[in-house]
Amino acid sequence: MKKLNILLICGSGASSGFLAANIRKEAARRGLDCSVMARSEAELESYLHEIDCLMVGPHLKYLIPELEEKVADTGIKVILMEKTYYSLLDGAQALDHLFAELKIN
Repeated sequence: MKKLNILLICGSGASSGFLAANIRKEAARRGLDCSVMARSEAELESYLHEIDCLMVGPHLKYLIPELEEKVADTGIKVILMEKTYYSLLDGAQALDHLFAELKIN
């Protein structure tokens, strides 16, 4: 598997920052080559050329259609994070969800 570049966004980038750190730890534990960044939704445009996947905080569900339109020609997969792991900052569950969405074993 090639290196996977993931961006998590939330309102300010704080909650997603903690989750990103936990996803990085879990990816390292599994021996996976992943870059995981967290930013605020307002910073998204600056990172579109660097990412393969965009994970969106559950409270930003209303932005999904706009975000999918924004990345339509880029091949970037947009994934709405689930409240269950987002609220717990569970990196293992987030990584499992990401891989299921990307259809990666």
